[in-house]
Formats: sequence, C-alpha cells, structure tokens
Amino acid sequence: MTNSFPLINILVLMITSFTAPLIRDYKKTSLLILSTSILLVASTGMTLVKTISNGYYILNIGHPDTFLGIQFHIGNAEALISFVFAIITLMTVIYSNSCIMDEIEENRIGLFYTLVNILVASLLGVVYSNDLFNSYVFIEVSTLSACGLIVIKDKKENIKATIKYLVMSSIGSGLVLMAIAYLYSISGHLNMSLISGVIANNHMDYKNSILIILTLFTVGLGVKSALFPLHGWLPDAHSSAPAPSSALLSSMVIKVYIFMLIKMIFRMFTLEIVENTIIMDVILLLGSCGMIFGSVMAINQKELKRMIAYSSIAQVGYIAFGLGIGSVAGMTIAVYHIIGHALTKSGLFLLSGLMIKKNNSKYIEDLKGIGREMPFALILFALASFSMVGIPVFPGFISKWYLSLACIQINRIPLILIILASSLLNLLYYFPIVINGFFGQNNLEGKIYNSKKIETAKIAPVAVLIILMTLTGLFSSTILEMISKSFI
Repeated sequence: MTNSFPLINILVLMITSFTAPLIRDYKKTSLLILSTSILLVASTGMTLVKTISNGYYILNIGHPDTFLGIQFHIGNAEALISFVFAIITLMTVIYSNSCIMDEIEENRIGLFYTLVNILVASLLGVVYSNDLFNSYVFIEVSTLSACGLIVIKDKKENIKATIKYLVMSSIGSGLVLMAIAYLYSISGHLNMSLISGVIANNHMDYKNSILIILTLFTVGLGVKSALFPLHGWLPDAHSSAPAPSSALLSSMVIKVYIFMLIKMIFRMFTLEIVENTIIMDVILLLGSCGMIFGSVMAINQKELKRMIAYSSIAQVGYIAFGLGIGSVAGMTIAVYHIIGHALTKSGLFLLSGLMIKKNNSKYIEDLKGIGREMPFALILFALASFSMVGIPVFPGFISKWYLSLACIQINRIPLILIILASSLLNLLYYFPIVINGFFGQNNLEGKIYNSKKIETAKIAPVAVLIILMTLTGLFSSTILEMISKSFI
C-alpha cells in the first residue's frame, strides 16, 4: 500500500480538484482542500521514511515496457522534494483560507483551489515519472494550471503576464517535445531506464544526436524554469499573481523543471557521457550569469514582489551552477538548494502579501518603518533574507559553502568569486528592506501606525515555513547525505 502512495496522491489531488467547484460554499471548499493537503503531507512523509529505510523503488502502472507504459521512480531526492512541496502546499492553503478573498473575487475561490490541486498533482507527476511521455503530459498540465493561478485576479497586468508566460512556456514545451521525439527515434523507448541502456551501448554512434537532444532539453526546460537569459516571463507572472500563487510558482513550479533536467542528465544520459559535450559548460555559464544578473536586476526594482521575483532568477542560477559543475557533489547541492530555496521563497512571497496588504502599497520605499506595525512579520522576513544572503546556519549559506567546495574539487577555484559576488549583491537588496523597516528615525517621523495585530491564521503558516527553512540549514549534513544516495 505504501508503495502506491505517489500514485494515490496524484489521483486524490485530481479528484478533489474537480469536486471543489461543485461546492458552492467556499468555506466548505477550503476545508476540503485543507484536508487533502494534510493527507498529502502525511503520505509523502511516509514515502520519505520508506525510501530512507529501504532505498529507491519503482512503481509500475500498467505495462511500463510498452509505448505508453507509466513508471514512477521514487528515491530519496524525489521523496524529499515531494514532502517539502506537500508542506508548502499545506501552508499556502492555510494562508489562503484566511485572506484569499482580499485578492480574488469570492466566486473564483473554488476555481483557485481547483487550480492549486491540479498544479500540485502535475508537479508531483513530473517529480516521480520515469518515462518521458507522461513527464511531458504532466508538464503541460502544470503549465495550464499555473497560467490559471496567474490570471485568476482577472486584471490587465495579470492577463498580459499570463499571455507572456503561456507563449514562452509553449515554446519551451515544444522544444522538450522535439527532444523527446528525437530521442525516441534513436532509442525506440520513452522509459528513462530503457533509454539509458540504449545510450550507454550506442552513444559513440550518436554523438551529434545526443548533443542536439541535450540542447533541446536544456533550452526547453530552461525557459520553463526561468534560467537566465530565458527568464522573460517570470517577473511579470510572479509579481502580478496573488501572493499564494506567487509562492507556489516560485517555490515549486520553476524548481520542478530544472529537477527534471537533473534527473535526465544523471539517470538517462549519465555524467560520463554528458561531460564529453559542451552542455555542462553552457549550463554552468548560464547559471553563473543568472546568479549575477538576476541580483543586479533585483537591486533596480521598486516593487517588493517584483524584486523577490528577480531574486528567484538568481536562485535558479545557483541550482544550474551546481548542475553545471558536473559532479555528484554539484548535483547533490543543486537538489538541496531546490529544497532550501523552496521553503525560503514561499515564505518571502507570503510575507510580501501580508506587508503589501497592511501598508496598502507594493513599493519598497513605502515599507520604511513597517517594523513598527508588523514586527513579527519583519523578523520572519529578516530570517528569510539571511538565508538568501548566505548567513551561516541558514540553507543559503550551506548551498554556497558546498558549491564552493565542489568548485575546489574540480579545480575551478575562480568560480568561487562568482558565488561571493552574488552573495554581496543579495545583501544589497534584501538588507535595506530589513534595516529601513526597523531602524532610522528619519524613516519613522510623521508616520501614522496602524494596529500591530496580524491574525494567527495568516502569520502561523509563514512562521512554520521559516522554521523549517532554518531546520534545513541546521540539519544540512543529514539532508545532503540523504540526497547524495540518489546519485550513487
């Protein structure tokens, strides 16, 4: 029974997603989605315990050796990511239950929860799938549901952002589909494990084909994960969407596609084969540029959510940087950064929603002195900022530390300067918000302060995310050891 939990999770999420719009009372709808989210956390937690105890396992659905066979591969990395995604979903749903009416109309709440469940189900499908056909199907479902979560406010900027995201994401999906078709033509399989065997035995005969396929996958998934310079859709989409939607998009959606790229490079092509191409160097270059230019663009933003959105581009750069290093250590820390950043960025977007609502302004300049009105919220924001900058103990520091060690292992020490420069740039746009929020009498003079009270239902889920973020840093050795077993 435990083996089937990944499939059951997806089915339950899909079934409840289509049940939600039939319930006219939005309170009952939110209760249904909340119950589903709690069950998701419990089942993914049990799956994680199973993989830690017994190692990875394969879940066959139907006939995996056939053209349309479905197969799930659940190892430590997949189980850990799905567990973290489940927690983020639960916290986002709890947060949404208390304030989603502030951002969308009441008659759209059922649709919102439907889209959340469909999105999470499809993302878990991408994480688990060991066959390319179903991975592509889940990718397309996740794209459409993400579009719905952006446009659900039905405002001009949301419609514009959604169209931009849909067009660019469709281009990315098209490139992925071309890569899958090309790969099928030379291997005769869609199952990743079977493809791996064919490539291992015949890669010398298909050098150019493998390079083309890897390029198509990298660019296609790079567009969908907002890898620099393919990130054009992200700032508008994340900044205009409701805060819960932004939290899910930044913490989960863009991470899934780059995790899929990691899976394919390691499990399907293998590092030994990919290292003979220029792909890893290209990914390393794009990751390095993203780390720097994502932060530079974030510094120049005047809107809080837009600044956090550009920060996500820099953080995707860290993940790509780890992948581009081309070693097991690099891939391990890339997956760790997916987890740490997912918890951090979901908390930041939810906090930004609270701060913007309380201050009735989306501009950073207007947040000066907000620590007097929302001290606890700003403390949580500060802790998340510490992780983004790379203060010791927090997961952001752990990622940067081990990325530096990975650079030393492959004798590319100058790359450490990029990590240091990116950390300094992160400091330049996160710390001023915290400092101006708490200190400086010139920022506080003449300001009329409202009630400091924030409902527990709004701040509690964010606090849980920040606490889990901190624990991810404190127990980084254990988590890294778990992840590394997926790449043995």
